[in-house]
Amino acid sequence: MFAIIQAAGWPIWPLLLASIISVALIIERLVALRRAKVAPPGLLQRAVGEFKRGADNSRMLDELERHSPLGRVLAAGLRNVGSSREVMKESIEEAGAAVTHELSRYLTTLGTIASISPLMGLFGTVVGMIEIFGSQAPGTGNPQQLAHGISIALYNTGFGIFIAIPSMIFWRHFRALVDGFVVEMEQQAIRLVEYMHGDRK
Repeated sequence: MFAIIQAAGWPIWPLLLASIISVALIIERLVALRRAKVAPPGLLQRAVGEFKRGADNSRMLDELERHSPLGRVLAAGLRNVGSSREVMKESIEEAGAAVTHELSRYLTTLGTIASISPLMGLFGTVVGMIEIFGSQAPGTGNPQQLAHGISIALYNTGFGIFIAIPSMIFWRHFRALVDGFVVEMEQQAIRLVEYMHGDRK
């Protein structure tokens, strides 16, 4: 592996840094965007049941808020259950916007790495081509320098594409996952408003 890095030249180092960041972000988002952690099943029914029979609702709401992103949205609605339907919906929408932003954290960075990795590889290719042409001055052909320039060009191009493919796949996967969670939380919030205002049992 170290021999490949040496053959690829200095342009490979930014690509290595991008690959490390990409892997770290993918692992972090895989852990953070688990369904059991974001939108646990049955949470709405448990929250409504505890709220209706609970004497210490403020403590229950604090625990619900810390429980999960969906819990934060439901807690925002339940804190304003005594207000009108419109006020309750507004508080849910505000909490939902904050939760959506939190779920989308780091995805811009991952998408940026997926986009610029081929360009960084192309930059390495250009550096390699410059070395190739620089070594081919009239009457001073240097096969070793030529081989080194070709190595820089090919390794950087290949490594840039190698980083971009999984980064793009996971970026699209996480975007779809976040969109799905947002839709699910919106549906749960609508049910909460209907439960608390007597439209649904």
